[in-house]
Amino acid sequence: MNLDNDPIVLSAQNLVMKFGGITATNNVSLDLKKGARHALIGPNGAGKTTLINQLTGVLTPTSGRIALLGQDITDLAPHLRVRRGLVRTFQINQLFDSMTPLQTLALVVSQHLGLGSKWWQPLGQPAEVAARCEALLSQFHLTDVANTPTRVMAYGKRRLLEIAIALACEPKVLLLDEPVAGVPAGERDELLNTVGALPEDVSVLLIEHDMDLVFSFATRMTVLVNGTLLTEGAPEEIANDPQVKAVYLGHGENAHG
Repeated sequence: MNLDNDPIVLSAQNLVMKFGGITATNNVSLDLKKGARHALIGPNGAGKTTLINQLTGVLTPTSGRIALLGQDITDLAPHLRVRRGLVRTFQINQLFDSMTPLQTLALVVSQHLGLGSKWWQPLGQPAEVAARCEALLSQFHLTDVANTPTRVMAYGKRRLLEIAIALACEPKVLLLDEPVAGVPAGERDELLNTVGALPEDVSVLLIEHDMDLVFSFATRMTVLVNGTLLTEGAPEEIANDPQVKAVYLGHGENAHG
């Protein structure tokens, strides 16, 4: 997929985030093109989470500008960014343990369609909720656990449900925050394949420490170090960059940040 002529859907320009005397992001800029498969990597304390929290509205940058589909969203509340198509997953599961995947997706889909409290009705009423839930359960390999309480599901399935919830919001931009973190080796392939098969029209920014996933998924990569953008480029450029090897790839691919 050639993104050279594709429009920019999410743009962060010169983001600075200060906490007292600490500068967590230092003049960071990043453009995400339509259909992008873009990875954000960096060692522990690089500022990745702080940057994502600014993009999603959890934090308001000290200075700089964020635009979604050409509209300034720098001061927009997180839930309003979701409505405009900017959706994220989290490092730690944000799921209702007592609910099943079917119930969870029915709730999210109903809210997204503006049907409010009707989510609890038997599926088929309304039919559009049932159809969307069925499609998501199939797409994310959750049909076999559709009626299983989330708390007893395998961790990999919980991760899949989290991404399914994000897709239920019909995002234009999806921020995947460490989707394979904590997932046992035996459950990883299903998750990796599902992430790789995400809809092409959804622009994805992946935050991840698993270099196998990063290099198999991303067509463009941004490297943060100490809150500053070190470099950006195609995966092969990043893999062969002496600076990147020195500060990140060269001393422990399993570093966290």
